[in-house]
Amino acid sequence: MNRPIISQDTPDNQLQAAGSIRQTAGSSPKPGTHSGTSSPRMQGLLRGVTSNPKALAGLSILGFFLLVAIFGPFFMHSNPNAFSNDVLLPPSSAHWLGTTQTGQDVFTQVVDGTRTSVLWGLATGLIATFFSVLIGLAAGYLGGIVGDLLGLLINVFLVLPGLPLIVLIVAYMPVRGPVTVALVLALTNWAYQARVLRAQTLSLKQRDFVDAARSGGESTWRILFREVLPNEIAIVAAGFIGTLIYVIGAAAGVEFLGLSDVTSVDWGTMLFWAQNNNALLQGAWWWFVVPGLCLALLGAGLVLLNFSIDEIADPRLRSEVNLRQRVPRWYLLPFKKVQRAQ
Repeated sequence: MNRPIISQDTPDNQLQAAGSIRQTAGSSPKPGTHSGTSSPRMQGLLRGVTSNPKALAGLSILGFFLLVAIFGPFFMHSNPNAFSNDVLLPPSSAHWLGTTQTGQDVFTQVVDGTRTSVLWGLATGLIATFFSVLIGLAAGYLGGIVGDLLGLLINVFLVLPGLPLIVLIVAYMPVRGPVTVALVLALTNWAYQARVLRAQTLSLKQRDFVDAARSGGESTWRILFREVLPNEIAIVAAGFIGTLIYVIGAAAGVEFLGLSDVTSVDWGTMLFWAQNNNALLQGAWWWFVVPGLCLALLGAGLVLLNFSIDEIADPRLRSEVNLRQRVPRWYLLPFKKVQRAQ
């Protein structure tokens, strides 16, 4: 390193500045300290999440169902499949959400079914996201014959009809249940996100930081998961939430058709038994309205969370949202009047 040239007539303040330059340049960071480059990024992410009302609403709804799924069954002292003489009772203090045609408590079934619907949906979404990330990154970065074969595999799974194929496979499986439905949904819902990640990886692998890591002798997998993947986290998160929405809805649809294990308790089987026992004709609205509202509320929360990810990750959307929040409504009234006049 070129040291600063200090003449004999250098003032004392310049001597001290030159000494501080040499001390700063020659000193190395102490072990255990970090440069702090990742801290501002995490602070910006947390600030974006806490300042976005859609993200807060979506996280609150998802967190509520996760708490019910994890801790709800520990507070129940009755079997959700237990029969009783309380047949088709409306919501009351004894049965908060009423009973079914065979005397089963709807509230107990909803709480116990939340665990199956939400946790198996999360597990299925994670498996599908894992396959999409692994195959999408490899297909975009490796290139050559391997990249072409992986791209062909993605295109084959992409053109397959999703829900009809799920219904056909689950109907002829020897073992039915949440595990079978989760595996089939995971294996048939990874291709679209993998296609998006492949296209993004094809663009990122031409960037300077990837060339620098490659020239520095980094391994292929380290480049993929330490250099390329962090720049695609927003796409992966949005794809995971979109997959989760589809998986929970498709699983409930398969169970509503009776193609899963109808003895298990979850939202889809509740709708199946309510439809088979003509709950609508008997006026037992609480039997099918409650699980339907749970599906709709969870789906709405996930959609809000997906929209918030787009707004946080895209600077243009973020600036538009900030502009709408900062500009008062009375300021826009004259412009609206002019538009109506035109």
